[in-house]
Amino acid sequence: MADTREAIVHASYLPMSVIIVGIGNADFSDMQMLDGDDGILRSPKGEPVLRDIVQFVPFRNFKHASPAALAKSVLAEVPNQVVDYYNGKGIKPKCMSEYESSRTLAP
Repeated sequence: MADTREAIVHASYLPMSVIIVGIGNADFSDMQMLDGDDGILRSPKGEPVLRDIVQFVPFRNFKHASPAALAKSVLAEVPNQVVDYYNGKGIKPKCMSEYESSRTLAP
């Protein structure tokens, strides 16, 4: 668990997300701690994550739900995680006119 916390803290500086789906009836309190929704995740040395990159979802909560409900919950935090990464790097999205002018059109 200590190595996992350390890896997540380092990964929080990278453009990535970690999605964990808990299967079965085990005690998932460690996974919930990694999720960081209840506080800031820290490495064993006390270094905090730069941004929240972990989403944990226990499958048992979706046993009788549609696959779409599970997907919605699993992917719920990813858009904000992407925005947080780019904002942290000072990278702003292009407006539509900039995007269209930079595209090359084939004849």
